[in-house]
Amino acid sequence: MTEQLAAVGRRLESVRQLEAVVTAMRAIAASRARQSRKTLPGIRAFAAVIAGAIGRALPLLPAQDGDARISQHSRVLILFTAEQGFAGAFTDRILEAATPLAAGAAVFLVGSRGATIAEQRRLSPLWRTAMAPHIDGVSLVASRISEALSAHIATEGSDRVDLMFPVWSAGAMQVKTHCLLPFDYRRFTGALRGQPPLTTLPPRTLLGRLSEEYVFAEICEAAMLAFAAENEARAAAMVSAKSNIERVRAALEVLEHQVRQEEITAEVTELCRAEPR
Repeated sequence: MTEQLAAVGRRLESVRQLEAVVTAMRAIAASRARQSRKTLPGIRAFAAVIAGAIGRALPLLPAQDGDARISQHSRVLILFTAEQGFAGAFTDRILEAATPLAAGAAVFLVGSRGATIAEQRRLSPLWRTAMAPHIDGVSLVASRISEALSAHIATEGSDRVDLMFPVWSAGAMQVKTHCLLPFDYRRFTGALRGQPPLTTLPPRTLLGRLSEEYVFAEICEAAMLAFAAENEARAAAMVSAKSNIERVRAALEVLEHQVRQEEITAEVTELCRAEPR
């Protein structure tokens, strides 16, 4: 009986320690998700400034140059997945959504955990990188993606580049796709304001550089949304895990109480049966 009580006690202590770990993981994930949501308005404000500059500079180009396109042959899919585990079916759902687009495309995969699962699904990315473990590294990830994409287009060319990233909304994850390239200048015509600016750069060069900045802003926003979604998914998974752990802990506490009572009862019974000397 004593051995059973000790075994239940060890099991209960292990469950309590696991509960503490899960609680801490949930708190960290929730904090990172909040931080990323607070950062998004700044990224979008930066993109809006660049969009306004593109709109003002568009009249500097001849009409036929307004719609710049990449005239090569391949497609690129920039796919954001999870960096770490303990996020439920987060990465599996992203990879399932990406399967149709990934066929025949050069896949740029972001996320170490996602890369491992992609290999199990026999999806081989052309290029991959780790996702930022902290919010401060998201812009660096976006820079690495932009540099790799520019190098690929310069050497291999591409007729289309798509972003695929998760978004957490109303307590659930959605996988969104956004066409990054070809760069359609027509969407910036609504941003025209006042007279065309005075510039020291050729119009084509100016708009090319502004377009690069806008593409970077879009990649950065997608990376931040993916970072937020991963942490939201992890927080939700930890909430579910904590509920299960609480049920197990409660059951073990009841069992521990029963075993202790049985042990006490057995000892009292043994003492009552003992003959006086």
